[in-house]
Amino acid sequence: MAAFPGAFVATMSEALQARVRELLAGIIDPHTGTDLVAGGALRGVGVSGRDVSVDILLGYPALSAQAELAEKVKRTLEADPAIGHAAVGIASRVFAHEVQHGLTPLAGVRNVIAVASGKGGVGKSTVAANLALALQAEGASVGLLDADIYGPSQVRMLGLSGKPDSRDGKHIEPKIGHGLQAMSIGLMIEEDTAMIWRGPMATQALTQMLTDTTWSDLDYLVIDLPPGTGDIQLTLCQRIPVSGAVIVTTPQDIALLDAKKALKMFEKVNVPVLGIIENMATHVCSNCGHEEHIFGEGGGARMAGQYGVPLLGSLPLDIRIREQADGGTPTVAAMPDSDLAARYREIARNAAGRLSVRARNRALAMPKIVVSDS
Repeated sequence: MAAFPGAFVATMSEALQARVRELLAGIIDPHTGTDLVAGGALRGVGVSGRDVSVDILLGYPALSAQAELAEKVKRTLEADPAIGHAAVGIASRVFAHEVQHGLTPLAGVRNVIAVASGKGGVGKSTVAANLALALQAEGASVGLLDADIYGPSQVRMLGLSGKPDSRDGKHIEPKIGHGLQAMSIGLMIEEDTAMIWRGPMATQALTQMLTDTTWSDLDYLVIDLPPGTGDIQLTLCQRIPVSGAVIVTTPQDIALLDAKKALKMFEKVNVPVLGIIENMATHVCSNCGHEEHIFGEGGGARMAGQYGVPLLGSLPLDIRIREQADGGTPTVAAMPDSDLAARYREIARNAAGRLSVRARNRALAMPKIVVSDS
């Protein structure tokens, strides 16, 4: 009989732990689409009497969303009559995820995210630059590769200048723009020089730029792909080890037709599409503030539903986005506390969150913790 009290306490502790897991299984992480238990985010539960502590590890950077999630978990737990005080610790850790079969991940890069569109003129490069900056703002180490050999634009958007350096004469050092490690063919040619290259030459140049750049400890390398779905794009997607892709479109029917082709291209090369970004979804008048759907409404959501991929977010047609990109300081860097920057950061969390629940690449070294909050 002497052992009974201890056994009783242990049983009560186990029951409370089980109750905590049950409650957390009811909380859906909006950035992954899975609950905290099924998604593997719950790493530990501690019990002391009626008090509990939980450790949550997110697989994506979420600096601006951690406090809200921690408060939601705390409220959910403390609302249960069996639980007294709840302490919640949240950290973010970026893991490397699988790439196409037969391809080797890049040195110094955990994940490659390709940003694509089926056609030009949908704002893909502007989205790519702000997506990279938003991932960085959320706590990740990020690089940006401008893969548009014929029309590089990231040099101007990131305010870069000068030729890339080389320490050993074989590899090139990325330029730093607003904290991002960046590389573009535009750094090696004059701005008005036309690249009159056939597909194989362009592909070789991009492959060299990608593999010869000394990327340093990146959680994500965002690649701004050329528009279209031709031979060059297909070849690049077959050679580049990509963890996931995002498709940029506008609500316009013509843009959606081409965006669907880009999505199908990634399916053919076994690259998971993390979701769709609807750019220029609405126009906000800079004089009166009136908002209207000048390119159509809901096209991105319909496409996402048709192909079973998430709509990562929608962005407005706003003159400030254009002006800031042209001026060399994209919106997330120029107006970090604005509603526009918040939209980009939510899209970044959604994309990285969807990637975080995919299979990991076990061949790479252990990841680092990029954000921590308790």
